[in-house]
Order: sequence, then C-alpha cells, then structure tokens
Amino acid sequence: MRLGESGAISILVSSHILDELHSALTHKAPAILPLVAVLVDRVRAEIVAAPDDSHLRLARGVTSHSGDAAVLAAAWQALPDFFVTLDRQHFLENPRLAEGVPFPVATPGDALSWIRRRFLDDSHGKAPGA
Repeated sequence: MRLGESGAISILVSSHILDELHSALTHKAPAILPLVAVLVDRVRAEIVAAPDDSHLRLARGVTSHSGDAAVLAAAWQALPDFFVTLDRQHFLENPRLAEGVPFPVATPGDALSWIRRRFLDDSHGKAPGA
C-alpha cells in the first residue's frame, strides 16, 4: 500500500471487489467504512470498470466461480503487470489460470519480490527482467 501511496506502483481495484468489500463491512464492521475509503484514496487506487462480455466469457473459461470470474475478467480487460490474490482455491492453485491469462497471478509476497527485482534491475541500468 505504501508503494501505491508513494506513486511507485499503480494499484488497480475492480469495482466488483469494492462492492463486495463495502457489503461485507456494512454487515460486519460498518464503523471502518470511512477508513477503507481513505485507504483506497491514499494508495491512489484506480477503480477498474466492470468487464465487458468478451472478457467475462474468457474468465469463465478459467474459473467457474461467478464472483471470481468477474474479478478476473476486470483484470483481464485492464491488463495489469501482476494480479495479486490470497485466494488459493480459485486462483493460486487453479491450473487453468497459469495457462489462460496474459499476466502473472500470485500472492502479495510474490508481487513484492517481483517489484523489488524490477527496481533493482532498473537501478543498475539494466532492463527490467534482464
């Protein structure tokens, strides 16, 4: 989150995720809704629009869970450098996902390692990933 706040990385969040978060917090912890709104603003999160039908069809071919398909489709449409999740069942351990999407899908720790490698490569005058 600090990397997003500093502008070092761009954080994309699907509108579907924000809707789910708002619904869950409204029922379980309504007092922290204002804090979450501040956090989303401070990390400079870009809200990704709902996906179109073609991306939804692609995502449904990879995961059968409808909510996760909507999130994946939004990411597919936005084409992020990295898709970060802790969802093992529908994403991280889904063998169809590794072959089916045009971006890496991994944990927050994996994403931080990837970011560190890119910054280290850039700081030494090398092309990212070289």
